[in-house]
Amino acid sequence: MVGVVCLYCQLLMGQEKSQDCSGATDTVTAARIAHEISLNARHSAAEWQTATGISFCEDWQGKNPDSGRQTQVRLLWTPKTLYLRFECRYRELSVFEDSDASGRRDQLWDRDVAEVFLQPDPARPRYYREFEVSPNGMWIDLDIFPEGRRNLQSGMERSVWLDREHHSWEAEVSIPMRALTANLDPAAIWRVNFFRVEGPREPRFYSAWQATNTTAPNFHVPEVFGKLRFAR
Repeated sequence: MVGVVCLYCQLLMGQEKSQDCSGATDTVTAARIAHEISLNARHSAAEWQTATGISFCEDWQGKNPDSGRQTQVRLLWTPKTLYLRFECRYRELSVFEDSDASGRRDQLWDRDVAEVFLQPDPARPRYYREFEVSPNGMWIDLDIFPEGRRNLQSGMERSVWLDREHHSWEAEVSIPMRALTANLDPAAIWRVNFFRVEGPREPRFYSAWQATNTTAPNFHVPEVFGKLRFAR
């Protein structure tokens, strides 16, 4: 619970500051950890403190910052697993009530979600992986390619904690490396972008770490993805 309380204190302080809560960097670093960890969004593992997070609260065009919808993301990695932790503020909550027995939900992006797009091979700019998680724990993973998309069946797992009193939710996600790359090279630089969607109907709030700058909301713009480095 310490991690959640500290996060809330930081967010309260952030309310007194400027609405500009966008990150000034195009690079995020996944911290190397010595062993696998259990997912627990409410009581986060100590290892998360070793990861430097990135934050964003502007829309998909890099405009209209809203600290009440700020998102922070941190990443950890082992040779077997990539871990992500989303810490999200929200103004209103909108989720689906139905899903597959596993929690998988198609069209999950039509309600509130946090998303990551991962491109392990930048030499193939139209090929990447999409992972989403909702405030009530539903999820979806997709393989994106020029001809369309298909279910990835990555084996991703998740843990979610919703704090309605403080209008925040946290999610931890683990993705097997084998679902991302056949041969992990920690020296390689991947491409990545992070997103949030909030609201049951238009106009909804679409926010992005790296702005896509499209006229209408569109996250599928891999040429603007940021960089993901693996700390060693």
